[in-house]
Amino acid sequence: MIIGLGSDLCSIERIQASLDRFGARFEARVFTEVERAKAARRPFTRAGTYAKRFAAKEAFSKAVGTGFKRGVFMKDIGVVNLPSGAPTLALTGGAKARLDAMVPAGHAARVHLTMTDDHPWAQAFVIIEAVPLEQLCE
Repeated sequence: MIIGLGSDLCSIERIQASLDRFGARFEARVFTEVERAKAARRPFTRAGTYAKRFAAKEAFSKAVGTGFKRGVFMKDIGVVNLPSGAPTLALTGGAKARLDAMVPAGHAARVHLTMTDDHPWAQAFVIIEAVPLEQLCE
């Protein structure tokens, strides 16, 4: 069953402006080490890489219904890739605690993420699914 849905549209130029103005301070405050490493490998599309991840963080905060309040911080939401290459989220701190609190007993959360960009926009959608534990073993 779907227990959360969020989307976000982010301006790549706004992210570039933040990078230009605040540089490494902005990167360290908002993005995980994994996200910063990925962006560093993409010097020509660095702002777009960050903008997609920024949108994913915003979409997750909407999917859990808190925004960036009640202990949910941007840096606790990290975009990672599954072995298949599909993007998903690695959660820590308050973001993980909020997700865990939403999941009904006898279920596990599965986070679905899709991201895209087409200059000047980046977009992300997050769907949070609660899957019965017995279905995970099949």
